[in-house]
This record gives sequence, C-alpha cells and structure tokens, in this order.
Amino acid sequence: MNAKSCADAFARALPGLPGGERSELASLRRAALERFKKAGFPTTQDEDWRFTDLSPALAKPFEPTLDWAKVPAIGERPRFGARLVFVNGRFAPELSDKPAAHVRPLSEVLRETPKPVDPRMADGEGALASLNTAFFSDGALVRLTGETPAVHLLFLTGGAAGTPPMIHTRVLVLTERGSRGLVVEEHAGLGGTYFSNHVAEVFAAEGASVEHVRIQNEGLEAFHVSSTRARLAKDARYAAHAFGLGAALSRSDVLCRLEAEGADCSLNGLYLASGTQHADHHTRVIHERPHGSSRELYKGILDGKARAVFDGAIEVTPDAQKTDAKVYNKNLLLSETALINTKPEFKIHANDVQCKHGATVGQLSSDALFYLRSRGIGAVEARNLLVHAFAGEMLAALPEMLREPLNAAIDARLP
Repeated sequence: MNAKSCADAFARALPGLPGGERSELASLRRAALERFKKAGFPTTQDEDWRFTDLSPALAKPFEPTLDWAKVPAIGERPRFGARLVFVNGRFAPELSDKPAAHVRPLSEVLRETPKPVDPRMADGEGALASLNTAFFSDGALVRLTGETPAVHLLFLTGGAAGTPPMIHTRVLVLTERGSRGLVVEEHAGLGGTYFSNHVAEVFAAEGASVEHVRIQNEGLEAFHVSSTRARLAKDARYAAHAFGLGAALSRSDVLCRLEAEGADCSLNGLYLASGTQHADHHTRVIHERPHGSSRELYKGILDGKARAVFDGAIEVTPDAQKTDAKVYNKNLLLSETALINTKPEFKIHANDVQCKHGATVGQLSSDALFYLRSRGIGAVEARNLLVHAFAGEMLAALPEMLREPLNAAIDARLP
C-alpha cells in the first residue's frame, strides 16, 4: 500500500462516500488527499516516527472499503450511555440505540447537509489524519448542550478472507457555552487483519467541560492509528483518558490547544503491551494564553518483547504567562526483553510559569513480591496484584461506571 494506491482507491470510493462527489465536503476530501499525497506515509526518517515503523503494515494490500461487513452478534457488552455501534466503519442501527439530538451518525447528518459540519474540521492535520478526511465513511457527531447524557461510541472492526480492509472513522464533538458531557470511544476487534485509522475532533466552547475516554482494544493482528485534536476556549476543561490494550501496532496522537485564558487540560493514559506488540503515544499540549493549566500522566506496562514509545511535549508560547503544566510518564517492565523509549519535554517561551516533567522505568519490587508470597499468595497472583496497584491510579481517575469493565479488560490482557 502506498500513496498512489490510496489515490486510485479514492477515485473509486468518492461517489459512495457520505456527501458524494459534488459537494463542499468532497472538495475538503480532495484537498486532504492532496496533502496526504504530498506528505506520504510517515517513515522512521521522520523525527516523530523514528521509533515506530509502519512498513510491516504498509506491506499488506489494505483496501479502503465501503462494503458492509456481516453484522456480528455482539452479545452482552458493557454500556456507558446512549450507544451507537459502527461495524467496519458503517453505522449499524440494529445494534445501536436510536440516535438522539445530542448524538447522531455522521453519515445521517451529511445526507441532510453534504458539507463540512464545522468550518474548523480538518484544520492542521497530519498525513494519516488527512487520509482519514479523504476516506472517512462514518462516525458520530456529538453535541453537548447543558448537562448532556453520556455517549458511548462502539467501533467494531474485523478482517475476513481476501483483501484486508482499511477503515476510516471520525468523531466530532461540538459544545455550547457552559455545557458538560462524557464521550466514550471504544475500539474493539472482530478478528483478522485490518487497519483502523480514526480521527476525533473536540471543540470546547467557553466554560464547557468535556470528559473523553478512548479505549483501544483491537485484535492482536490489527493495526490501529488515531489522531485526537482538542481546542479549548476561555475557562474550558478537557479531560482525556486513553487506554491502549490491543493491536499488533498502535499509534495515538493527541494535540490539545489551550486557545484562551483559564483553559484546563488533563491527559491520562495507560498502555499494556506483551508478546511483540508495539504501542506508541505522542501527545502535544500548546498553551497559547495566560492562566492555563495542564496535567499529563501516562503509565505503561510491558511484557515479553513488547515495545512502547511515549513522547509528551508541552509548549508554552510567549503570551501564555502564569501557565501551570506538568507531564509525567511511568513504566513498569515485566520482562528483561521489553523496551520503552520515553521523552517528556517542554518548549517554554514565557518567563512566569510553573512547569515540571519526569519519567521513570522500573520493574516489580522483589521485596513486595516476597512479602505477598510469604503470605501464601501465588507468584502469578502476587505479580498481578502489584500490576493492578500500578494501574489503579489511572482507573481511579475514570468515571465510576467505567472502572470495573476496564479492570476486567486489563485482566484479560495480562499474561
């Protein structure tokens, strides 16, 4: 798969994409494809990708697809609010709650108004996000007004015999002044090989508060790339919780811009990787105005020959005096062959700020293991108790209804 094959696929796919080929949205898609063709797929020659090699994924003949997958029986799954389900990039009404005023499928919205839902869509994208803009087949539009009920967006993706699919989905969160709401994105695998490329955009109006939970639990033969961009107005609050559990290779990019005075951003993350999994988390917070605050804590648990990358950058512009910013990354290695590349960093262009950063990499305490073993607890149980204690801080930061399901998902991924 290369830029040319994506361009050829775009020509075939455009007539069937939401908005069609003769609309304002189609023009946005064409412009995005041109940006992608100019940039191409990222390689290890790019500084931001030097520890993450996409070539194993690009060697596969992924094909952007608009075909309906067979709708699966998903059984009893935890629910975290009004739920919309998407199967291989398409809205599945038979598995979903009835769309409401505050959450609707993008395909439905774009049938009514085939133009960009918001003029800020696709602003300042990277190469893979531009590819998503060109190809996205569906997703959700979430509108927060006042105290908005929780929203659960479940993306189910799977590969079958034949050409593996490349799926592009999108979430757009728009808020009104002073509104509050919880948005949960869950990405889960149905088996097989596939490439999931997801984009989420959050626009927090003055005084709005958005809590955004992203759960990546793709299949272990899958490739998952996501880009999240948040823009915060005066006194807005954005709290993001990222859980990376699945995929053979995953990459998560988060960009949060504090565009007005008093904005507050909190980024929390937990990633688990074992076997030969590769997990990459890149975050960037930009303080543009005074009296902004940001706190960032990502934790990693690695076993086997797993590889992980954390790059957390905070930039403080000259106009962002009185900024209070912190970024920390803590990692637990359960084997001698696991590896983490971590780089929390600041770019500070103001002189009246409070900024702290740090990173740790360590193993389980032998004293703690001995203490638990001496009280009759088996080796595996003792290790898992300590691992859960390490992860507990990230679970405690979640809304209560999410803690038990996430704890179970972590259990299922532990060796």
